[in-house]
Amino acid sequence: MNEEIKTGTTTVGLIAKDSVVLAADMRASMGHLASDEEAKKIYNITDNIAMTNAGSVGDSLALIRYLRSHAKLYEVERETKITVKATAVFLSNILNSNRFYPFLVQFIVGGVNNKPELYELDLSGGVLDRKKYAVSGSGTELALSVLDQQYKEGITKEEAIKLAIAAVNAAKKRDIYSGGVSVTVMVITKQGIHELNEEEIKSYSN
Repeated sequence: MNEEIKTGTTTVGLIAKDSVVLAADMRASMGHLASDEEAKKIYNITDNIAMTNAGSVGDSLALIRYLRSHAKLYEVERETKITVKATAVFLSNILNSNRFYPFLVQFIVGGVNNKPELYELDLSGGVLDRKKYAVSGSGTELALSVLDQQYKEGITKEEAIKLAIAAVNAAKKRDIYSGGVSVTVMVITKQGIHELNEEEIKSYSN
């Protein structure tokens, strides 16, 4: 994998019993410089699909705009909401068609239509359907060590939030490219997307 994709962040996604939890650190880096400690790294695409980004901010934001526009057109043309899988496939097609001049990005796409779904995509459009959890960025190994030890099948939404925060915090502690003032967390259910506020994050971090 391109080293530029591996540096600069830690993002995780977890499948819970009736939801998907996405979490990310908040440090944006330029080489070895921490350029921003309050960067946004999780974005909603629809009211039941969201994604994390790692890599080039400009490339990520351009693709997020494409996805949001496509989701709206999909709903108008088909009179139904776009699915999580269709979103991941559309993104995969864009990435693969540009593989010789790639978008320098890595995404985790999560959402709930009939059930919680989670997909991990690389810069060439490769798609992995994750049944448990996904991780991207420079803090991958550190976050994975926490998830590998503590994740269990049928995890509740509350347990998934706590575990996602713990995984990102583990990376923030030892990975110099991950950090920031806090952790960003989004929870996706059939009812919609909820971004945790600072007080909620503190309560799950204890």
